[in-house]
Amino acid sequence: MTVKSHFPWPVKLAGIICAVAIGGAAALWMYDLGRQFTGVKRTASPDIAAYQQQLDKLSAERDRAASTVNSADSRLVIERSVQKQLSAQVKTLEAENSKLKEDLAFFEGLLPAGTGSPTVSIRRLQVEMTGPNQLRYRLLVMQGARGKMDFSGSLQLAVTALQAGRSSVILFPSANAADADKFALAFRHYQRVEGVLTIPDGVSAKAVQARVLERGQVRTQLSANL
Repeated sequence: MTVKSHFPWPVKLAGIICAVAIGGAAALWMYDLGRQFTGVKRTASPDIAAYQQQLDKLSAERDRAASTVNSADSRLVIERSVQKQLSAQVKTLEAENSKLKEDLAFFEGLLPAGTGSPTVSIRRLQVEMTGPNQLRYRLLVMQGARGKMDFSGSLQLAVTALQAGRSSVILFPSANAADADKFALAFRHYQRVEGVLTIPDGVSAKAVQARVLERGQVRTQLSANL
């Protein structure tokens, strides 16, 4: 919705009426002043009465035109305010729609492809750099439809990186890491896992491999490139 402003006709009319009214008032004042200097007593005449009536009529029209202009300006301000609010609402809805699409894509693997044994799998892995040293990850770990026991294990992330032209693998969590608890897995059917990894300075991450461990053994793994 676009609001185009223009010079409204009531403003033009109000200007013309004001000019006529001012000119008429000045003429009447000059007429009275001349009569006073000549010593002629002012008497009402049909011409002056008619002129005064016309002047009153023009003044009333001027007031109505000014009221119309004020009303038009008020409507314009209201329309602009409504347009601004609608634009903000559209942006909010677009952001919410984008998030819903992302969540839908992330959980599209919730329905298992088959009804086989209760194997554990990683159905989706997303990784991205959100800062110079910040790597964000999101993944969905699932157990087959026939799983009747809770799965208990842990998540391990292996980041393939380049440092000084040499390739290396950085494991998260590292041995005896204080934040190892946040990589723990415990679920019956599925568990959504997400977080942020801090990469050392001077290291360029190239790929991430997510591994699901149970009693120290790798049950399943999935890789994603950056």
